[in-house]
Amino acid sequence: MKFQKEVLKMLNPYGVRAAREYLLGGKELTRLEAMVLFAVPDLTKIISDLRREGYEVKRRPLPYAAALRRVNEAARLTPPPELPITDITLTEYWVSR
Repeated sequence: MKFQKEVLKMLNPYGVRAAREYLLGGKELTRLEAMVLFAVPDLTKIISDLRREGYEVKRRPLPYAAALRRVNEAARLTPPPELPITDITLTEYWVSR
């Protein structure tokens, strides 16, 4: 477990910190957005750490197309044309105040 923490910190300490602050700022985040916008490979680790620290992290389903629109406000992500984006659901997380 300690090795995983160290690897995560080495991969992108600034992205992990930025994604964490983004969530603590009351904004919603999906795994797709964490990877594309913050280069964070493991959003689950951030969510687990926040819960362990006593924060209430909520979640709800979000259509892939909605997450894609949000990503494309800051970056350019084009899914393959064969991908059924209307049928795919992601999980969106946020910190409850």
